[in-house]
Amino acid sequence: MLKRLAFLASAGLALAAASAGATDLAKNRATLPDLVLGDKNGDDYAVSQKDYELEAGKSYQLDIVSNGGKEYKFFSPELFRHIWINQIVINHLEIHGPGAPHHLEWDDEGAIRIEFVVIRPGNFKWWIDGLEEKGMSGTFKVKS
Repeated sequence: MLKRLAFLASAGLALAAASAGATDLAKNRATLPDLVLGDKNGDDYAVSQKDYELEAGKSYQLDIVSNGGKEYKFFSPELFRHIWINQIVINHLEIHGPGAPHHLEWDDEGAIRIEFVVIRPGNFKWWIDGLEEKGMSGTFKVKS
């Protein structure tokens, strides 16, 4: 009985120590370079950055910005499946909720910010629907 109480007490202390050392993964997020769709010089198919290198277990903020040249539909179903989204911000308005979006869409110029934690490593493609052959695609490369 004394051994059992000692074991329970040490297990409780270990659990308390683990909880005290836990961190909020959504804090201290790294800001990724903006992904800009189209440019101000009239090239509606320009993309500021095709590939991003991320690390699983880390928190990030990504602004995807449309210069308004076209209707852009951003797809990345594999990435959306392998991240936890803290929030999506549009015009200082926040969207919270469980689950990932199907896609993000711009009809006019503006920015959508995604704040997220990467859960799983892998290479996850992104593309602008219907404009992939014009070079509007890339990859999120997530290492462990």
